[in-house]
Amino acid sequence: MRRVAVMGDYDSIYGFSALGLDVYPIYDDEGEETLKKLAQGEYAIIYITESLQKKLSREIEKYRERLSPAIIAIPGIKGNTGAGIQGVKDCLEQAIGSDILFGDE
Repeated sequence: MRRVAVMGDYDSIYGFSALGLDVYPIYDDEGEETLKKLAQGEYAIIYITESLQKKLSREIEKYRERLSPAIIAIPGIKGNTGAGIQGVKDCLEQAIGSDILFGDE
């Protein structure tokens, strides 16, 4: 069975465990290794806080063309930077070849 993981700072992700998701608090520079481990495992979706996504952007790019896992940015407790929405928008543009939100910027 494919599972769902959440990565980021502890304060931003601990509540997701109540929903049955596997949480991986990241301290210091362990994010890249954790992401590699999760991506090679049984996770279909990996949610990652926007601040951690920014730090791991080069590693995340390696998984962009793969079907699984889907790596999706979510806001952390420090707020929304817009990176998650932009990532979804970019994927949609790539998939359909057009900007579907052209009037909303």
